Amino acid sequence: MNNKSYFLAMILFLCLAFTTQSFAQLQAPAPSPAAHVSQVVGFTKISIEYSSPAVKGRKVFGDLEKFGVTWRAGANGPTIIEFSTPVSVGGKTLNAGKYSLFITPMESGEWTVHLNPKANAVFAYMKDGKIDEAAVAADDAVALKVKTMTTPMPHERMMFMISAEDNKVASIHFVWDQTMFAFPVDTQVDQKIEGFKGVF
Repeated sequence: MNNKSYFLAMILFLCLAFTTQSFAQLQAPAPSPAAHVSQVVGFTKISIEYSSPAVKGRKVFGDLEKFGVTWRAGANGPTIIEFSTPVSVGGKTLNAGKYSLFITPMESGEWTVHLNPKANAVFAYMKDGKIDEAAVAADDAVALKVKTMTTPMPHERMMFMISAEDNKVASIHFVWDQTMFAFPVDTQVDQKIEGFKGVF
């Protein structure tokens, strides 16, 4: 083999090796892709990090997610809501920081949205193979009762949205399949402005 043929053979070998390594490193897309939504409301940035599962022809609430069983409001890991400043939710002032967001769906009546200050996974509350609901409730920073609505059209992917509304009170929206609800977050704009006056 002359030098030219040897050189071409080496280039071909390296190209094949690189291609094989690249294919080996490729992974299939996540069934429940990571998602993020954020919105500045008043002086506060509100962010939600979650993984977005799909319906995939399944019955979601009452089957995939059992009624009366607290759920992580997403897939893969905990759904985390973060506030950059103190806010008021359900009449309670919450410190700035990260909170796990859990949902307890119900067959009838209002559902419960839990904000957990430990930013725990819901599976941290497993006892005897099921969620210990009393332990979940004991760690709630706030537990909100929300009314669900039926959407006009089904939504394949679970999603959260944040609306700035009047730029003082935000509205956090949840939708999946044919179910949606919303809850308010008061960013305490007026209180913060009063606090600024005291400083200046």
